[in-house]
Amino acid sequence: MTNNVFSALGHPLRRQVMDLLRKGPRTSGELADAFEASWPTVSRHLSVLKDADLITAERQGTSIIYRANTSVIEDAAAALLAMIGRDNGDDDDDDMKEAAE
Repeated sequence: MTNNVFSALGHPLRRQVMDLLRKGPRTSGELADAFEASWPTVSRHLSVLKDADLITAERQGTSIIYRANTSVIEDAAAALLAMIGRDNGDDDDDDMKEAAE
């Protein structure tokens, strides 16, 4: 799952979509209007984000509402922090402080 998330976030337009959705749900039309890219291009990027579970889509009448999937984003952030030794259970910083004293 994490590789798909990082791969999906590799494109600047998809990161911009995530930034918009972080501020609240948006319709597909609102997202398309936010970019100079064509609707098919935006739609493909939304599909990549959905496949990575970074966003959810819900049909409401004739509109599709997109939302950021915060739990997946939090998991990806935790994985990044763990890679650099900054997870919640890491006491390396305390060990280095003690060694310096």
